[in-house]
Amino acid sequence: MVTELKADILHEVIQKRPTATNKTNFGKLLLIGGNQQYGGAILMAASAAVNSGAGLVTVATHADNITALHVRNPEAMALDWSDQGAVLDHVRKSSVVLIGPGLGNSDAAVELLRSTMRAMRENQTLILDASALGIIADKHIMIPNNVFTIATPHQGEWAKLSSVMVAYQDSMELNDLQRKTLNIDVLVLKKYHTVILSENRQMQLLIGGPYQATGGMGDTLAGLIAGFVGQFAEPRRATEAAVYAHSAIAQELAEHNWVVRPSFISDFVPNYMARINTNLPDII
Repeated sequence: MVTELKADILHEVIQKRPTATNKTNFGKLLLIGGNQQYGGAILMAASAAVNSGAGLVTVATHADNITALHVRNPEAMALDWSDQGAVLDHVRKSSVVLIGPGLGNSDAAVELLRSTMRAMRENQTLILDASALGIIADKHIMIPNNVFTIATPHQGEWAKLSSVMVAYQDSMELNDLQRKTLNIDVLVLKKYHTVILSENRQMQLLIGGPYQATGGMGDTLAGLIAGFVGQFAEPRRATEAAVYAHSAIAQELAEHNWVVRPSFISDFVPNYMARINTNLPDII
């Protein structure tokens, strides 16, 4: 049965931080993506992750993007993704690995995805977005079944990956069957009324709107999911909370903006999370 995703998930997931903690308690994230053409994608994902409160964020990207990353997000650390040894070392040390925003589909990108997936272990979370999903579909790469995996396709990407054509994607049963077949633990199918499918759980988002129909929105969501999963204990609920917060913030900003730029959402995340935590009444 499909259940509406409501604001309750935010209060369930976003809890006050214990006093005796440090940055290592809130997730060690590695974000991989951003070729020369699509560097902005991984920068937007990084902004969302940093602003969500992730403890440590490292970005492995094309060397051309590193200066922009330092200017935009000085809190994030940078790696030149051509140094595969260093990247894989960070993969092994991270609690959450997001790969795909702006990754592209070059031979080097394919090998980077393959090696990243091989290096991951059971106690980590893998988030697959954008180009990573296309590569998996094109190259018939198996998603590892020993790593908790979250996939965030839009409808076209899901059709390519799962063979569930867009016309049939209203079938929760069919989508969930393919989710299991592909070794995906949480499927975030991005569309009008996004759905989130996981084991024995089918959720649907009924907020948000056309003001979110702009480039970079999915990259920002992927980074926000990574940040939430890194901080909060249960990855399924953390993913649902990130999806809800992403659209709730956009809906609020749309009251005074014709289009909501993804960067606006990231900038507003810390304030929004603080309001949730203090139970103020003006939450959508």
